[in-house]
Amino acid sequence: MLRLFLLRHAKSAWPDNVPDRDRPLGPRGRRGAPAMGDYMAKEGLVPARVLVSPARRTIETWDLVSARVASAPHALYEEAIYDASAEALLALIGNQGTASPLMLVGHNPGMEQLAARLLPREQRAPLLAKYPTGALAVIDLPIEDWSQPKAGKGTLERFITPRAIGVVKEGED
Repeated sequence: MLRLFLLRHAKSAWPDNVPDRDRPLGPRGRRGAPAMGDYMAKEGLVPARVLVSPARRTIETWDLVSARVASAPHALYEEAIYDASAEALLALIGNQGTASPLMLVGHNPGMEQLAARLLPREQRAPLLAKYPTGALAVIDLPIEDWSQPKAGKGTLERFITPRAIGVVKEGED
C-alpha cells in the first residue's frame, strides 16, 4: 500500500504584469499554507518525498507548509508538474519507485483530474465539487510501487480544505 498527498498551491495573488509562473501567494495563501502545515504535523501526515512545481506560488506554499512539519523532506522541483495534465502527473509519479507517502504540490486542473482518475466514482464528489487552493487530498493505493497505479483503485483517506481547518471564513473565496 502506497500513499499519495496531492496539495494544490495556496491562494495566490494576481499582480499586474506578472507572468503566471511568477505569481506569489496572496494574504489568504500566506495564512492558509502554514495552517495546512500545522494540520499535517498534528495528523502525522509527513511525506517521504515531495515534488513541487517550479511556479513561485507552489514553492512558497511548500516552504510555508514544510516549516511546520518536523522532518519534512527538501522539495524536488519538477517542471513536469507546472500546467500538467493527469496523464503527465501519472507519468511523473510512475518514476518514483516506492517512496511513500509521496507528495505533489501543484495546480488545477491537473491535481483534481489526477485525484478523480485514481479514485472510484463514488469517492470523487468532494474533489470535483471544488478542489480549492490550499486543499490536500490523501489517497491510498493498493500497489507496491508507483509504476502500478490503476484508474479507480485508490481510496480517499481524507480531503482537507483551508475552510475545513478554519483558515477561510464563510463568504471568503
